[in-house]
Amino acid sequence: MSGTSIAKRDGLLRLLEDCDTGLIDYIIVKSISRFSRNTVDSIETVRKLCEKGIYIYFEKEKIDTGKMEGELLLSILSSLAESESHSIAENNKWSIQKRYQNGTFKIGYPPYGYDNVDGKMVINKEQADVVRWIFDELLSGKSTRDIARELNDAGIHTKRGGRWNSGVISGMVRNEKYKGDVLCQKTYTDDRFNRHDNNGERTQYYYRDHHDAIVSRKKHEAANAIIDLNASEKGIRDNPEKYKKRYVYSGKIICGECGGKCKRVKLYGYFGFACQTHVKDKSACGLTAVPEEPIRGAFVTMMNKLTFARDKVLIPYSVMLRQGHTKARIERIDQLDSLLEQNLQRRQQILQFFTKGLLDPVVYQEENDALLKKEEELLEEKKTYTVDADKKRRDNLADLMRYTAQEDTLTEFDDELFAAFVDHIVIYSRTEVGFALKCGPTFRERID
Repeated sequence: MSGTSIAKRDGLLRLLEDCDTGLIDYIIVKSISRFSRNTVDSIETVRKLCEKGIYIYFEKEKIDTGKMEGELLLSILSSLAESESHSIAENNKWSIQKRYQNGTFKIGYPPYGYDNVDGKMVINKEQADVVRWIFDELLSGKSTRDIARELNDAGIHTKRGGRWNSGVISGMVRNEKYKGDVLCQKTYTDDRFNRHDNNGERTQYYYRDHHDAIVSRKKHEAANAIIDLNASEKGIRDNPEKYKKRYVYSGKIICGECGGKCKRVKLYGYFGFACQTHVKDKSACGLTAVPEEPIRGAFVTMMNKLTFARDKVLIPYSVMLRQGHTKARIERIDQLDSLLEQNLQRRQQILQFFTKGLLDPVVYQEENDALLKKEEELLEEKKTYTVDADKKRRDNLADLMRYTAQEDTLTEFDDELFAAFVDHIVIYSRTEVGFALKCGPTFRERID
């Protein structure tokens, strides 16, 4: 179970409920990373428990929350645990990227008209007839709304068993898979584990003639031309957000309360950032607009702190990053070796059953094929850990350490420095923001 959010951990929530009802006096935890990999969750939970007179002892770090002087150390170690979680996620992303690059990535959930057979996209004849009908009807002059209505009236359901609408039809026409191609990484997950459409933020990979097509390229292009024409007539632009990328921090300001994006707005004679969720529904998020200038000033303060505390902050973090990455990689390799050993034992076991006549030949073949396929997947993942997947983060840290080594005092906001070192900003409140650096950690600063 992911440790990045307490809300997803039923066991921990039950423990906290027992604390509220007075069933718990004292908690012993193996390590901070087992308790939570989210710094904010860790600190807030510990404080709430301390208020109830319930203290926690972390065995590995030898921290007792009953001693308040341990809170600073707890904050630092919680941040490292959170960074470890992001490091593991980056390793997984790197593995997927490698499969994108070498063409071995498998489409786990193909679109309507295709089935997944042994990791390959195979045409579903019945659904493919519906797909061809949709393209033909669109080319004959029918609107996407009329096509959706006819499908619903005929009792035909979507891939997930839902109802059709004009947006679903347009999305199908836009899908390159129907002409036999595949575009990988249409979406991506950010450092806060939120999924976004990929509008150029990440590298995409396009494979032509990846599988059997349902419609011809000519018909696919003609249908898309109709969608484009209808959109232009209605004044609809594809991805209007890309026209707003005018500032160095555009798209990089995140609301710390709801996790939504903040946009730059003009307030009373000055500019600031407003949470889009709050703008649409004030009951959904209570974060009000924050002025821009104090945030720029907080960035200057943070950079100067890093410069003058370089030996105490950045150098130790560099060592921990290298050690933490190596440890996580070795642990995963050990896990993969264990899974491979279990796989081998299972194959030997079913072979014995088969030779003794206890297993039907057809069942044996299916089971053995599945185990061989799983072994191939495990071996493929193991290969990915032979290369350092955390190199980019360490390179970013090296750049930051070179800058801070100059011991220059920053006097005003610098666009180039911000773009070089900051991945995004989190606005926690009107008095506090956090700068999530490209090298991993997030540093909080107070704003006026």
